[in-house]
Amino acid sequence: MIIEKKKKNKYFMNMFKKDDIVKVLIPNVINTGYDYRLTENADVGNFVRVTVMNKQYIGVIVGAGDGKIDASKIKPIISICDFGKMSVADLNWIYKMSQWTLMNPGAVLRLILNVPDAFNPPKIEQLYAYNFNQTTKMTDARQRVMDAFQSNENEPMSVSDIQNIAHVSGAVIKTMIKNAVLMPTTMREKDERRFVYEYYDTGNVKLNAEQQSAADKINRAISDENFSVHLLDGITGSGKTQVYFDAVLRAYNMGKSVLLMMPEIALTAQFMDRFRNRFGNPPVVWHSNLTASRRREIWRGVARGDIKIVVGTRSALFLPWQNLGLIVVDEEHDTSYKQEDMGNYHARDMAILRAKIAGFPVVLASATPSVETMYNVSMGKYHRIRLMSRFGGAQMPKIETIDMRQNHPESYKIGSDENEISGNLSPILCDEICDTLSKHQQVMLFINRRGFAPIVQCKKCGWVAQCPDCSMGLNYHKNLNKLLCHMCGKTLNLPTKCPQCGNDISMRGAGLERVEQEISVKFPNARTALVSSDTISSRESLERMVHKMENGEIDIIIGTQILAKGHHFPNLTLVGVVDADMGLFGTDFRAGEHTFQQLFQVAGRAGRGEIPGRVLLQTYQPEHPVLGAICAGNRDEFMAGDMESRRAAQMPPFGQLIAVIVESDKESVLKKYCEELASVAPQLNGGKIMGPIPAQIYQIRNWYRMRFLVSGHARANLQPIVRDWLDKIKQPTNTRVKIDVNPQSFM
Repeated sequence: MIIEKKKKNKYFMNMFKKDDIVKVLIPNVINTGYDYRLTENADVGNFVRVTVMNKQYIGVIVGAGDGKIDASKIKPIISICDFGKMSVADLNWIYKMSQWTLMNPGAVLRLILNVPDAFNPPKIEQLYAYNFNQTTKMTDARQRVMDAFQSNENEPMSVSDIQNIAHVSGAVIKTMIKNAVLMPTTMREKDERRFVYEYYDTGNVKLNAEQQSAADKINRAISDENFSVHLLDGITGSGKTQVYFDAVLRAYNMGKSVLLMMPEIALTAQFMDRFRNRFGNPPVVWHSNLTASRRREIWRGVARGDIKIVVGTRSALFLPWQNLGLIVVDEEHDTSYKQEDMGNYHARDMAILRAKIAGFPVVLASATPSVETMYNVSMGKYHRIRLMSRFGGAQMPKIETIDMRQNHPESYKIGSDENEISGNLSPILCDEICDTLSKHQQVMLFINRRGFAPIVQCKKCGWVAQCPDCSMGLNYHKNLNKLLCHMCGKTLNLPTKCPQCGNDISMRGAGLERVEQEISVKFPNARTALVSSDTISSRESLERMVHKMENGEIDIIIGTQILAKGHHFPNLTLVGVVDADMGLFGTDFRAGEHTFQQLFQVAGRAGRGEIPGRVLLQTYQPEHPVLGAICAGNRDEFMAGDMESRRAAQMPPFGQLIAVIVESDKESVLKKYCEELASVAPQLNGGKIMGPIPAQIYQIRNWYRMRFLVSGHARANLQPIVRDWLDKIKQPTNTRVKIDVNPQSFM
């Protein structure tokens, strides 16, 4: 591979001539590059069409061939694509990311070339428009179809697009066509510049002195056009968004491209409205629910350099950026930036790596930065910019605990049922809810547990409802009247009696549906709404809820972590956390950090308007350091203590961890392979390889799972050791090996 560095941020490439042998990287998980013969002149970074095992691929030229194959046996390149080209900096990023994550370079390239139609002319197929004038009865499935159209600005769609985005069956679509809800139309090739917008400062937003000072510091770094990382550390409601908007405009006006990366759920109408209000036009949005044609047009627009600003989830990092000059990672602490499906990587860290190689700044924004980020601040690697006051003079809410050992929830009855049901809301919280509603203000209740009850059990024989395909208990969802596996999604009917002994079964624990039931009994006149992944199936359904809250159509909103961040409800003055202890005692060394971040973000929803807010945390351990730090507002002190604990245990960022998860659909094959790996495990200087042990969730979708954990000191170069170790034993068929560097999840 000919990728050379001439001097800082200045690269050069060799031109290859017809009949030269070049190495082409193709987008598959086992690929590190194959040799091909050029049929015309080409550069490093050119996209080319090639065949592997009689299958066509779009690949990229990464350098000269390695000469290991006889020249007479080397296949010719089919064609050089006349569209798009990758910079040498981006090719270096692919290989650096491969080295860090232990994904093969082809697997990394697959994340970039993830739009199959990008190099083909648009397909001509039957498209359908949504008839918003129809009066057909609206079901959940039809609502998802309507949401799919609205998420793509009501453009006509193919049947396959509707199914993929709305997750409905062909029968649903067929019925909607029959009832003229979906109207057939035709669509030829569209103008590929329809997502190209011009942006400017509308003058609608005036930064306060603190915000302007922060923006000026970031803008100076953008003007310098060198790599740097800036932590925009601001309390909830301090206006971090408007500060980094100022940086976005500076980079855009310099002719640079800009990526605004954020968690999926942050892509709300409130954010879109802020963007349009500041820049005069909407952002180009990249997320998982786009149609194939829209993905193609945005991908090509970014590759041409026509699309300069994209707001997107972690996959937007892998768009074919041209002249990228700024990346903003909003809510940088959010665990959704960690990808665990198509390879394991942390999008925040890979964004910083991309910026370092190409030489431009990164902004990390959060009210609760990750420990890793704060460590880099303490080491002088990142610059910290603080915002200490809420925008518009709003006050931070008062946060208090409710000791559930002394404030037992009162039981309640449903209708004429003689049996009392154990409550989950303390008398203190109920009194505060009543007082808040009497003032015509809004309430948020947070419990990060879906469904009605997490445990369905027979009290006599001990039988517990479990998923037949996973090592997971089944959750009862009252709205579905089904048992649901939260791992694989399998549903089963709720048995009327214990299948083992025939006695009655009971529901243990509480999910948000159970809290809703209690609210409906104790506050029958309150208008409530449930918000979880079960009830919010799309960005449009979330926006409907947001508008109802803004318009005062909801009194009490009950939800999971979807509610934890990004929302601004001025009339929301009371937040109640039903079970503040839930995440405190997990096996993950990050349990305290994640619980603090989540509760602090939830608390930040209260009192964002003129009326001060109040937050009540129900707990059986009010003396716990995490809860004490939240109530006292001692975030930095808590994080310093958490860092010291990690330093003592040599956990990240003071040490390195690599999880090796081995999976097989045959338990005997899995155990034998793991035993063989254990027998050749190397001895590490200053580290160790632990395992194999059964994974915490041993079976998922009928695949069995074992795991090794490799640990070492912070400067240990563990990746080559792990790669060499795994190469010593041939991997059996029907076996998968997943490598997770510094894992976020230990399941």
